[in-house]
Parts: sequence; C-alpha cells; structure tokens
Amino acid sequence: MNTLNSSLAGQHAVVTGGGSGIGAAVAETLLRAGARVTLMGRSPQRLDAQRDKLAALGEVACVSADVTQESSVANAFSQAGAVDILINNAGQAQAAPFTHTDMALWQRMLDVNLTGVFLGTRAVLPGMLERGHGRIVNVASTAGQIGYAYVAAYCAAKHGVIGLTRSLALEVATKGVTVNAVCPGYTETELLHASLEQITSKTSRTEQQARETLLRSNPQRRFVSPEQVANAVLWLCQPGSEAVTGQSISISGGEVM
Repeated sequence: MNTLNSSLAGQHAVVTGGGSGIGAAVAETLLRAGARVTLMGRSPQRLDAQRDKLAALGEVACVSADVTQESSVANAFSQAGAVDILINNAGQAQAAPFTHTDMALWQRMLDVNLTGVFLGTRAVLPGMLERGHGRIVNVASTAGQIGYAYVAAYCAAKHGVIGLTRSLALEVATKGVTVNAVCPGYTETELLHASLEQITSKTSRTEQQARETLLRSNPQRRFVSPEQVANAVLWLCQPGSEAVTGQSISISGGEVM
C-alpha cells in the first residue's frame, strides 16, 4: 500500500460506493495522498465501518446516498460541500441470457452503473467549473471496452459510461477539469466472489475451476487487486496528469489492448 504523501493536500474527494471493494481501496489511497475523503453509499453501517478503518489516515466523512435517485444524490452532495475530486465508483453487475433480460434487470443496470455517474457528475461539475479545477474519474470496466456474453445490460451501461466520459471531457477540456475512466478486469472484490458463486451453483465446477475459467482470458493469469485500480485512480488525480482526459484506462493484465 502507498505510504503517506501530500500530493492532494487540501483537496476534498468524494468516492461513491466507498464502503467496500475498489471504492474502499480508492478512498484509502486518496487519504494517503493527503486528500479529505467523503464516502458515499447505500449502507450507513458499511460506510461507518470503513470510516473507522481509515480514520487514522486522515479526515473521513460518510454520507448515505442512493446514486440511482436524483433527490438522494442532490441531498448527499449538498451535505458534502465543495468537491475537488469525484470518483464515480458505485456499480452493480448481474448476469442473464439476453432473452431472459427483463425490463427490471435492464433498468437496474442502467440506473446504478450509468445514471448514477450522470447524477454524481452533474452535482459536482458546476463548482469545479467555477473554481477552474476538478478531477472526475469514472470506474467503468473492461465490459465498457469489449463485450462479454450474458451481461448485455451491464456491458451496455459500462459502454455508456465511457461514452459519457469522452463527451464530457471534450466539453470541459479548456476549463481545468479532466474526466477519465478506469476499466478494471476481474478484480478481487465481493462482486467477483458473487460471480464465482454463480458459476459454481449453475455448473458442476469447483471454485478453483471457476477461477481458472475466468483467468483464461487474462494474459497475466491473475485477477486485479483493488489497490492496483486505486493506484491508477490516484495518478489521474495527482498534479502532472492534466494532459490526460477523455481516456479509458484498462487495468486488466493485458486482457484489453
């Protein structure tokens, strides 16, 4: 894990989906770089537990928010105050064959993975433009760069995140605000463990066999760690990365080139 530094001293970062997984790792990495961090998520208990873990590293606040609800997002960001760095990390994946993808699943994938990014970004962008500085990093997925079978709704939403990233980056390119996406491959999080459980429950494969199935497409033959994603996010937020905007950086062991 990164040692403490002060490259982001005086900056306020909001991390959605900050209670676990990639969001928690990003929050820790930004704190170690000197930022003040607000964790947002649906579970107050999970957020509080994460805050307790991180409290020794710096100033951490928690605000409950459902990124799919316009009023909830507006209320959460009004509580959070001015934001210099926004990490749109909240997300959810659900698999189903296309012919079994009903409207509820389709809408849920779009709401959580795409509309949530739109609402969070809309809440912070006016302040960033006013101050002439901001960093927005959207946690997309390799599913926003290529297709995967049985997750059409998730892929559509994550492709949408990358389209939004590119469009907004052009719109604010001269305003001191950068907008980028990081695209993790299979990452050691609860989401991955849920995918493995789904494979083992629906097939005769063991967890180890399920892992090997997912790793076949990875040139490095290993899963990504949340900390590796967090390090890429940090780089995009630090001084010196101003020329990088509108990019979708694949953190996937070479799965996407």
